[in-house]
Amino acid sequence: MDDLHDLHHPLGLHGTDAHGTGLRGLDHRIVASLRGCGADPRVAGAARALSRAGEHGALWLAAGLTAAAVDRRRRRAWLRGTALTAGAHAVSMGVKRVVRRPRPSHVEPLVGTVGRHSFPSSHATSAAAAAVAFGALGAPAAAPLAAAVCLSRLVAGVHYPSDVAAGAALGALTARLGVRWIKEGAHG
Repeated sequence: MDDLHDLHHPLGLHGTDAHGTGLRGLDHRIVASLRGCGADPRVAGAARALSRAGEHGALWLAAGLTAAAVDRRRRRAWLRGTALTAGAHAVSMGVKRVVRRPRPSHVEPLVGTVGRHSFPSSHATSAAAAAVAFGALGAPAAAPLAAAVCLSRLVAGVHYPSDVAAGAALGALTARLGVRWIKEGAHG
């Protein structure tokens, strides 16, 4: 994209300036570098698996529903955490439709995508929401797994770092606002 088009695009979040400087240039360089890590078949396989598992928040919804089935005493809390995770994902999809930032086109993606817009990363949104929500219920594995899902989107070449950062912030904030509600569900 040319500079003039970038200035008129909502939030000016795609493309790069003429010299590859600033946030946009940095975004391009980081995704290209991390996508290069995907040349290792083991890294590529992990990135593909994590990306597939995180599609539409499926990994997190399945984990939350499984925990609700197993932990009957805190079933309501797990269901609330799962609902917050799904809600955060839905919000990210709405933001995507408004911002309409194209996915990186300067790297070959490792995975297909459902949509063509990248900001914010819905994978990162649901991952961060689950890490906060499920972490509040004592699931320590949620945070490192969420970080791996976020990183997989960069290695897969389907998001810029700013997409992932914004998605993670949106998900974490959404879940953090609901932590009290989640914990109340553990006692009711």
